[in-house]
Amino acid sequence: MDGNASAGGTEGQHRSPHHKAENKHEEKVQDPDRGEDKTRAEMGSKTWADLAGEMKMFLWNPEERTCLGRTAKSWGVMIRPYLNGFTIAFNVSQPSTWQPYVDSMHHFLAAYDDKVQEEKNIECVSGQYFIQGGNESEEKKACQFKRSLLQNCSGIEDPTFGYSKGQPCILLKMNRIIGYRPGAGVPVSVDCKAQKGNESDLRSVDFYPGNGTFDLMYYPYYGKITHVNYTSPLVAMHFTDVKKNYLIPIQCSLNGKGIINDVNRDRFLGRIIFTLSIGK
Repeated sequence: MDGNASAGGTEGQHRSPHHKAENKHEEKVQDPDRGEDKTRAEMGSKTWADLAGEMKMFLWNPEERTCLGRTAKSWGVMIRPYLNGFTIAFNVSQPSTWQPYVDSMHHFLAAYDDKVQEEKNIECVSGQYFIQGGNESEEKKACQFKRSLLQNCSGIEDPTFGYSKGQPCILLKMNRIIGYRPGAGVPVSVDCKAQKGNESDLRSVDFYPGNGTFDLMYYPYYGKITHVNYTSPLVAMHFTDVKKNYLIPIQCSLNGKGIINDVNRDRFLGRIIFTLSIGK
């Protein structure tokens, strides 16, 4: 699988059928190419060992570079906060309009608290994949991702995540794909732009951590059974200068080797499209 993610979240109710199916269970995606009758016929002549081996290869096939029988183009990206669809709208002067977004962010980041991460996970070597050998059933170690890495979007120094200033933070997360090593050795990066209209509508975006990349050390993911404390890495997007009192469609894309992010009919394929509406 060459680089994608999953869009949307479990907090909201408005999702496309394509999107909803992919996010209900991040590690499970139906394979549309295998008919039920065909599957039953094939199972009848094979042992459980045969089937188990095929299932392992089906989850991640390194030769075909497919996951669950699909290539990278089957996957998308996810954002937080996600409350009322893909529109984040509020008025700076009315805290009641932005407080729900702030509460959602704090709730989501609770698992990323520095102390929680220090207790559960280990410090890893940045810039390289964290390959873990041993028995497949052994519990895998997970790398720390502390919310403090998100700096101005951590909610630590500014508990409103910029919403009280009209400079909202939005978090982006790639989907969990068992065995997947995104970027082919080069970290996947994120960029954002105004999707339509004047480019000056979106004048400044800061990215954390660093320059807005997903460090290789958080990959591969070994699955929820053995990788029990795994914490998905995040990229925070801090929209520090957005035109006020307008609906601004924004596209944030994943960039890296093998990633497809320009298919017009799929807004969740290697990218996420949402709307910012910030009133004074």
